[in-house]
Parts: sequence; C-alpha cells; structure tokens
Amino acid sequence: MIRLARTDDAAAVAAIYQPYVAETVISFEVLPPTPEEMRSRMASVLERLPWLVYEHEGQVVGYAYASPHRAREAYQWSVDVAVYIHADRHRRGVGRSLYEELFGMLRRLGYVNAYAGITLPNPKSVGLHEAMGFRPVGLYRNVGFKLAAWCDVGWWHLQLQDLPAVPAAPQPLPALQR
Repeated sequence: MIRLARTDDAAAVAAIYQPYVAETVISFEVLPPTPEEMRSRMASVLERLPWLVYEHEGQVVGYAYASPHRAREAYQWSVDVAVYIHADRHRRGVGRSLYEELFGMLRRLGYVNAYAGITLPNPKSVGLHEAMGFRPVGLYRNVGFKLAAWCDVGWWHLQLQDLPAVPAAPQPLPALQR
C-alpha cells in the first residue's frame, strides 16, 4: 500500500535511510538523521510536496519524496526526487510503484520537471531512473568526499508533462486533498 507519509512514520523512514548514510556514498550525509530530525524534514516537505511511504504487512519498507529543485522563483515548476527502499525489498517493484504514484501527484499539482542526483557508480539506481523515463543531463565530477573517496554525481531529468506556454504556479500538496 502506498500512502502519504505522516510524521509518525519518521522512525521507520530514518531506519530505512540509516544504512545509506552510514555505509554507502549514495547519500552525502555523514551522520544519519535522528527520527526527530526526519520528522522535521517530513513535516517541512509535506507542507507543499508529496512524501510517500510504501507499506508491506503494516511495515514501512520504502519511501519517495519531492523537494524544490532550487529556491529561485523561475525554478518553481521543477523538483528533485528521491526514493529509498529497505534492503530486503530491493528489486520487487517498490521503487517503481512509489515513483509512479509520486509522478502522478506531481503532474496533478502542476510540476513539469523532475531531477534526480545519483552518486556514481550506482547501476541499480541508474537502471530504475532510466526505466522510469529519466535521461542523463549532466555530471558533477568529484563533487563530494565520503568514505575516503571523491565521488561523482550524475544528474537525470524526467519531463513530467508538456511545457505549458504560460504555466500556472504549481499547487501545494493540500490542493490534492480537497
């Protein structure tokens, strides 16, 4: 089951994210956020954009969310997206399902572009994003240093809908809930 996240999902979300932070270069964070920090992040995102969780047998096993691409007003139709799945649930369609739901919501809210930054190499993430229709648009070489190595980040783009000649401002998430 996929649903909008609630702040009381923060502990489960933090637990999924923890190994990505502590054991890999996939996330450039160095210290895993506490459940309290994750709760704050989730609340902030949910004021305007979707944060979704995937439940299996009552347990949160994955999540996906959108965040503003950049702060300047002309970027308002673009978002960054991310998906994180519990290691036991990889390659079972969880990420794809979360992204399909997330992208549908973003389209209904009026967003036009989604971007994903992927620390390289990461063939699983690249494969998922390209299967979802993302195309590579750039590379930041040696942009981060983590786990004793310089890391590249590739950027992928997905056009969510046709470019409107004169776009209306995207709606905040509560507009979908009315």
